[in-house]
Amino acid sequence: MSPGKSNMSKLDRVLAEQRDYIANREKGYRERALKLYPWICGRCTREFTRTNLRELTVHHVDHNHDNNPSDGTNWELLCVYCHDEEHTKFENQIHYGSGGGSPSNAPATFNPFADLKQKMGKPKDS
Repeated sequence: MSPGKSNMSKLDRVLAEQRDYIANREKGYRERALKLYPWICGRCTREFTRTNLRELTVHHVDHNHDNNPSDGTNWELLCVYCHDEEHTKFENQIHYGSGGGSPSNAPATFNPFADLKQKMGKPKDS
């Protein structure tokens, strides 16, 4: 076997592996979502190009990663920051509830500056 023929068969094998890798990857939901939707974050509207596309993620709207309909209705593209925020909100809702008005989640009513004008107007006795 000549060295040129050996290199060619190695090249053919590498190219075949690459084609298989690309074909398998295109079957995945991320590649399908990137083909369906514009490369824009659904929350902050940041636009993406091929150079920073790795920062754009596919978010499962119902948080079920096994629910991958072919029309993409359970997906939205989010940048990594908005995706983290979305999952943080979901985790907080699971752990702490929906915030249904429990006293521990009530908004603060104390205003430290309520009588500031009165305090500023009174001279101190020295």
